[in-house]
Amino acid sequence: MTTDDWVAIWLTAKLATLTTVLLLGLGTPLAWWLARTDSFWSRCVGALVTMPLVLPPTVLGFYLLLLMGSQGPVGQFTTWLGLGLLPFTFTGLLIASVIYSLPFTVQPLQQAFRAIGARPLEVAATLRASPYDTFFSVVLPLARPGLITAAVMSFAHTVGEFGVVLMIGGNIPGQTRVISVLLYDRVEALEYTQAHYLAAGMLVFSFVVLLGLHLLNRERRV
Repeated sequence: MTTDDWVAIWLTAKLATLTTVLLLGLGTPLAWWLARTDSFWSRCVGALVTMPLVLPPTVLGFYLLLLMGSQGPVGQFTTWLGLGLLPFTFTGLLIASVIYSLPFTVQPLQQAFRAIGARPLEVAATLRASPYDTFFSVVLPLARPGLITAAVMSFAHTVGEFGVVLMIGGNIPGQTRVISVLLYDRVEALEYTQAHYLAAGMLVFSFVVLLGLHLLNRERRV
């Protein structure tokens, strides 16, 4: 393991952590609204949220690159604010990761919220609990397994991103070069020993994450 490897590992962990925190903050109210609303617009929003699951990452990265570029509306707005352009920066990479991993947060939470049912909410209403108190004192504790699943899956998915990361972040050491991009560089340079360490580490990480989720779900069922 070289210094570049450790820098990429730290940058990947930082990106995955920030992405997970932002997704839980944004995805929780969105999942609650989707779980409690049955309308044409909620279906449209649900379809948009799910699109990254079926859309090729390079397609999503390409359009995000156009939106954030100098000719795109987002790029012109950030330039007007004095923030500069977002492509090939860590901030742009973070925004792209949030969008790409959004369904991995929203879908587990949406299923957990739907599984609660209406009965606990009705009981809370009879006790004169406000919607705020009901959500934080009743809904979130009951949806805890969904919250844990959403957080773990969002973190793990961000660690394994490649297409969107390469399109938006590029390959800048110390700024946007994460593990998946560094692994590609190692293979391209025929440095198979270093590539093996990175690939094996990601393989073990993915297995441990999935095994932990399966054990968690099994204990909950028991």
